[in-house]
Amino acid sequence: MLSHLSSATLPLKPSTVTATAFLRLSSRNLHFSYSSCPIFSPFFRSRPSLSSKLSRSFHFRPGVSSESAFSPSRSMEASPSADAAATVESLADGLRNQRLGSENRVLLRLEDLNWDHSFVHELPGDPRTDPIPRQVLHACYTKISPSAEVENPQLVAWSESVAELLDLDPKEFERPDFPLIFSGASLLVGGLPYAQCYGGHQFGMWAGQLGDGRAITLGELLNSKSERWELQLKGAGRTPYSRFADGLAVLRSSIREFLCSEAMHSLGIPTTRALCLVTTGKYVTRDMFYDGNPKEEPGAIVCRVAQSFLRFGSYQIHAARGKEDLGIVRALADYTIRHHFPHIENMTRSEGLSFSTGEQDESIVDLTSNKYAAWSVEVAERTASLVASWQGVGFTHGVLNTDNMSVLGLTIDYGPFGFLDAFDPSYTPNTTDLPGRRYCFANQPDIGLWNIAQFTSTLMSAELINDKEANYAMERYGTKFMDEYQAIMTRKLGLPKYNKQLISKLLNNMAVDKVDYTNFFRLLSNIKADPTIPQDELLTPLKAVLLDIGKERKESWISWVQSYIQELAASGISDEERKASMNSVNPKYVLRNYLCQSAIDAAEQGDFGVVRRILKIMERPYDEQPGMEKYARLPPAWAYRPGVCMLSCSS
Repeated sequence: MLSHLSSATLPLKPSTVTATAFLRLSSRNLHFSYSSCPIFSPFFRSRPSLSSKLSRSFHFRPGVSSESAFSPSRSMEASPSADAAATVESLADGLRNQRLGSENRVLLRLEDLNWDHSFVHELPGDPRTDPIPRQVLHACYTKISPSAEVENPQLVAWSESVAELLDLDPKEFERPDFPLIFSGASLLVGGLPYAQCYGGHQFGMWAGQLGDGRAITLGELLNSKSERWELQLKGAGRTPYSRFADGLAVLRSSIREFLCSEAMHSLGIPTTRALCLVTTGKYVTRDMFYDGNPKEEPGAIVCRVAQSFLRFGSYQIHAARGKEDLGIVRALADYTIRHHFPHIENMTRSEGLSFSTGEQDESIVDLTSNKYAAWSVEVAERTASLVASWQGVGFTHGVLNTDNMSVLGLTIDYGPFGFLDAFDPSYTPNTTDLPGRRYCFANQPDIGLWNIAQFTSTLMSAELINDKEANYAMERYGTKFMDEYQAIMTRKLGLPKYNKQLISKLLNNMAVDKVDYTNFFRLLSNIKADPTIPQDELLTPLKAVLLDIGKERKESWISWVQSYIQELAASGISDEERKASMNSVNPKYVLRNYLCQSAIDAAEQGDFGVVRRILKIMERPYDEQPGMEKYARLPPAWAYRPGVCMLSCSS
């Protein structure tokens, strides 16, 4: 496990967060281990989720003083029938409003977008605007324009659903100058481009200043719903944060980022989005395997879209630079809460958000008296929920450095990612990660906690939260992760309630026999809740994924299926209802690396049709999509070659 969970690598003042909290938390076993016990034990008893409660349309029930543990009363809750009626009515209202909204929505040309550059206007910036690599001090950003060379850029693919978020008329994709604008060759009217300054821990070690080395934000806009969206070109040229790199991106990595951004969204997982992908018409030299054999590849630029690209490292860099820049940490935190967590800004003490820390002295954390503490808890919970959703679909990020962790709880920076094919908890898609497998699939929950520790330590250094508040944020991470993960796995199996022993045995079987993760759970919905099924027919629904198993392993699987059927039979849910429910959470289609590679191979030959076809399939991952079954197949033999199943950080 991560035995190095200490503050030794943090360039901040000594903190009791890692010294105290990690000792307490590690004793509660968050370790994501499949070899002995695949399911975790929660650190602490379940507590109310801050983020879920703050998102409600009503206030918290008053009456919980800062001198008592949080214990919401259920006496005033509505009856199930009343809740159901209210839900149906609100759903009908929502559909009516949605139709009215779509009818009244004004579609905009690029020149008419509603720009609102809050980040640049409200935070300190670099006085220089040149791309010369340097340490950018006392600033959150540098104004810089795209500078990638282009020659007859072409539009490879686009997302109409992202255009809808921006109120952008989809006809704009047909403009002859669209590829020029989104390659950075022509300025976007009203934009205010900049590159963000941030630092981070990379593979557990403090790396100092990093920043947007090849990403340039075009600006922020507000849509008709007053939602803030940031547009960013990745691969647009050098910035002061490029260090010794060229600031460019290749078609290979850009296709992967574009497709996975949209695929993750369709899976229901929080993520940055992608508006479009264009080629630059120029070639870029890359040494994909760091083996001294560079080659030229087609250049490309992807336009990423998110409500914010702020990362844990956005705050770390200023705290690491000492007292002079601690005020920037506070200013950046204030900015983030004001624009992206306004419900926290509007909290009052009457809402009674007080919690016992569980310490022997019965210390109290009052989140209404410190907005930064409430914010840190919500960041922790969002991160926990995000990681749990990754584990549910078998997604491995590959590079969970603190500069790749979004404070909004989004999946961000798609590099050497990978969805599990054969179930292997130690799987990492990152060749750079191979020696220690720090970022392997099984380690992601622990790494999320480690990163939250670095984030809360940063806030402590700026004296925004104290050690008890930091510890509580990490407690909430553990509890939220456990709640979310257990709920996800329960739904994936179609169970009426969580069954630790059954799920643990299943994951152990899958690991032993290297069963395909996605296809197994999709096929599992075909099992009938009928205890009278003959033993030699029990595995028939799973025969497509239980390949080449011997007699002993077959017996182990039969035993598990028998236990599973007993659980299903006791639930009283019909096979048809359960199958529909399970298929709504177990995707048939995920963006396997070999699918990405097939799109890349075609695109490098000038055929963009495969990219567009895969995008359409990934927009409906839970649907059967007759005729598209080949995109759900197991990886072919060629998919296991280097550069397909595993990539480097620079990919």
